[in-house]
Amino acid sequence: MDSLFDAVRAACSPGVWSRGVELVRANCVTRESAGDDEIVMRVVARGRPISPRVTLFLDDDDWDCDCPSKLPACEHVAAAVIALRQAARGERELRQGALGPAQLGYRLRRAPGGLAFLRVVGRAADAPPLRGTIASATTGRRDGPEIAATQADLAVELALGTFRDGTVPRPIAARLLAALERCSDVTLDGEPVRASRRPVLPIARLEDQGEGFRLRVEDDPDVREVFDNGIVLCGDTLRPVGEQRLTGRELHELPEGRYYPPEQVAELVTAVLPSLRERVEVDIRTRRLPETASEPPRIAFDLTRHGETLSVLPTLVYGDPPTARIDAGRLEHLRGAVPVRDERAEQALLRRLGRELDLAPGLRARFEGEQAVAFAKRLRRWSGDVDRRALAAFREAPPLVARLDASGGGFPVSFETAGEMVGTARGGGAADPAAVVRAWREGRSLVPLAGGGWSRIPAEWLDRHGHRVADLLAARDEAGRLPGCALPDLAALCEELGDPPPPGFDRLRALATDFAGLPEVPLPADLRATLRQYQRRGVDWLAFLREAGLGAMLADDMGLGKTLQALCAIRGRTLVVAPTSVLTNWSEEIERFRPKLTTCVYHGPRRELDPDADVTLTTYALLRLDAEPLAAVRWDTVVLDEAQAIKNPDSQVARAAYRLDAGFRVTLTGTPVENRLDELWSQFHFANRGLLGGREDFDARYARPIADGEAGAAPRLRERIRPFVLRRLKREVAPELPPRTEVVLHCELDADQRQVYDTVRAATLAQVVERLRQGGSVLQALEALLRLRQAACHAALVPGQQAASSAKLELLRETLETIAAEGHKALVFSQWTALLDLIEPQLEAAGIGFVRLDGSTRDRAGVVRAFQDETGPPAMLISLKAGGTGLNLTAADHVFIVDPWWNPAVEDQAADRAHRIGQDKPVMVYRLVAEQTVEERILLLQKKKREIADAALGDADRAVSLSREDLLALLD
Repeated sequence: MDSLFDAVRAACSPGVWSRGVELVRANCVTRESAGDDEIVMRVVARGRPISPRVTLFLDDDDWDCDCPSKLPACEHVAAAVIALRQAARGERELRQGALGPAQLGYRLRRAPGGLAFLRVVGRAADAPPLRGTIASATTGRRDGPEIAATQADLAVELALGTFRDGTVPRPIAARLLAALERCSDVTLDGEPVRASRRPVLPIARLEDQGEGFRLRVEDDPDVREVFDNGIVLCGDTLRPVGEQRLTGRELHELPEGRYYPPEQVAELVTAVLPSLRERVEVDIRTRRLPETASEPPRIAFDLTRHGETLSVLPTLVYGDPPTARIDAGRLEHLRGAVPVRDERAEQALLRRLGRELDLAPGLRARFEGEQAVAFAKRLRRWSGDVDRRALAAFREAPPLVARLDASGGGFPVSFETAGEMVGTARGGGAADPAAVVRAWREGRSLVPLAGGGWSRIPAEWLDRHGHRVADLLAARDEAGRLPGCALPDLAALCEELGDPPPPGFDRLRALATDFAGLPEVPLPADLRATLRQYQRRGVDWLAFLREAGLGAMLADDMGLGKTLQALCAIRGRTLVVAPTSVLTNWSEEIERFRPKLTTCVYHGPRRELDPDADVTLTTYALLRLDAEPLAAVRWDTVVLDEAQAIKNPDSQVARAAYRLDAGFRVTLTGTPVENRLDELWSQFHFANRGLLGGREDFDARYARPIADGEAGAAPRLRERIRPFVLRRLKREVAPELPPRTEVVLHCELDADQRQVYDTVRAATLAQVVERLRQGGSVLQALEALLRLRQAACHAALVPGQQAASSAKLELLRETLETIAAEGHKALVFSQWTALLDLIEPQLEAAGIGFVRLDGSTRDRAGVVRAFQDETGPPAMLISLKAGGTGLNLTAADHVFIVDPWWNPAVEDQAADRAHRIGQDKPVMVYRLVAEQTVEERILLLQKKKREIADAALGDADRAVSLSREDLLALLD
């Protein structure tokens, strides 16, 4: 006892201890009960509504008071221990509880409408009711026994509000039971009961069923009686009826029970049961339900690499390794304990994922090349679990440095990192030169390295030398070796970088210096011709390339003697492929200039190859038909005359030419480019394969940029092909040729022909132009253009129309009559044999003699001889297709283009049949044009084409294909 007294006094402040002494002196302390190790005391002070209860623990020197004080020891504890010590020493007699103030009791009874309630003073069966409030009873304002109220009693009074006794109103039932929970004297119809604030709710029971679980909702089985005012008797405890918060679906499904298969366990554990626990009692009657775990969500990244592509799949998961993932907003359990979802943390993660990485969970994203490197850098900063080994292939290494080694043994240019890359094996710091150049051309700054990782390209170096490196890359063969024709390009790169030239270039140096220093070669002993100076230089150039094992394109202007130069340079068994129209010309030229050469004309139904012949002559048609036997021969020299015949790389004749096996390849053409730069590529693919790279590469790096007017593209192309092209114009090397004058003869359509023309134009033009503008096929537009051109020439060319003559044919006849009377001869060209058929009667009626050469002519040589003879007729009617190339018609000094075409090169070929070496008279070239027709626009288009910047050869042979824009300009 003494030790407890000392402990309390030590815990009390002087003021608290003094107030405890005063309470003892006022005889406010009574003893309620006493046991072996604890004594319960009550401090009852008159005028105070609450009589605090103090419990003293004798064995532990500890105490407890139910007053609200926060002090270690309050005045009530001090009073209790002082009074107890005085009683133990016989200094005071403590009042017992029965003799002291009465305690409150609470009586409930069954009544209509529920339970009735009454407060009483004392524990006797006839204890009087408490009238009024506790405060009025303790202060003496009302008559009645003295009471000792507790905090619990006060809580009951607060719960009652203005209600005092009678049937308990439903609104205060739950509040009253919660207050009575701390009261000891509560009876129901005289029987002791307890009160509880815990509401009575349905019970959700979870039980095993097969591999899954069955969840059902039942009423609480402990309920003995339900009272109308919302109070339930469960055993010996009164409890309030809980609020019903099940959803309509739950009320429908759960009484019968709902089955959850194994794959829905995560939903059951993390969503269904926690939600039910907030609303009903949950009774788990299974041991198979997985445990839950509290851990934060995270983003897991599935990273895969496919070449230069990084594939990323982010997933919102819990656990490491993942125990569950969030799929479409639902948690899918994978293994182990089921995590408790933290949806706020999940949303924060998803917002960060979108903000920092621009990703969404469950959606795979793919990043190419530089994008992958940039993304990998961002992903490394992600403060989460990222497999950084998967990102190693997309780590940025030190920048690349270009190195040149032209000594041989591989591609001369390499690109290596300036230093070793962290985290990669040695030797991994090199990049494929093709990839580097491709990145530079596409405007990208990074390329993959052979050993993993990416590096920045040397952009400034490539801006200066990238085009040359691209040319060298394009020239490689399948084994990666550079052909001999690429040596000039490699030497130029070496010179730019200050390195020595590559081995073997010295013997080709003359090709890189505008052919200065070409050695003069001996001419054939059997040659019966005196070569002009430019022809002699052409032979030296051909022989130089022949000895170097390189191909040549002799592209002299028409009429400058390309055949003679080729005959001086051929060696060994030679194959000459030429148009049928000039096959006889080749035989005659060989007989005239190289009579000792034996010739085999591989032509006709009984054609056979003569292995002993020096020169085999054949046609492009037979090259296509007999590709196999001609490709089976190892020719020392192959000459393609009028090589524009292989201008279409996709044609069978071009493919047959590519297959020919030859030591020396020569193309002869006065018009190396008629319509597209692809034609130039095709001829070089035959002569020097690899020089211009693949067709697609050539189109991307030269053809399209030149067509688009890209600065520098055309000069680069000219520089590349210069060593292998010899192009001289007549005005440069044959100044003795008489002048060539071009004249446009205009004619006006008569009323009938104008009506036909306007009808054709009105019938189709508007619709065709509209479709063309909308991206429709050009074929319909070409058909409309054809009909307009025909109507401008002669109405009878238009289907369904008849006419005896036309304004253009009358003009032609009148002009021919004049020049014939003056002793001149004329060539009359048309693209249509049908128009030639209409011209013939006009000439016959005028008494103008003529011969005709078209595709149906059998004896072409005889027709040419007849016209060339001084006594021959003054006119020759020629179709452009049959007579536009390979003919020497210098007897004529007047040329008529009856139906102008948009391609000036084609018309030039026709005019050059007369304006060539051997011509001693001025040549007049007439273009007949019908006024206020599409032909006037064709002349404007010709002018536009002639003014296009030099593409390959620096003269009038330019890319003059008829584009969609050109058609609109002609037709609109």
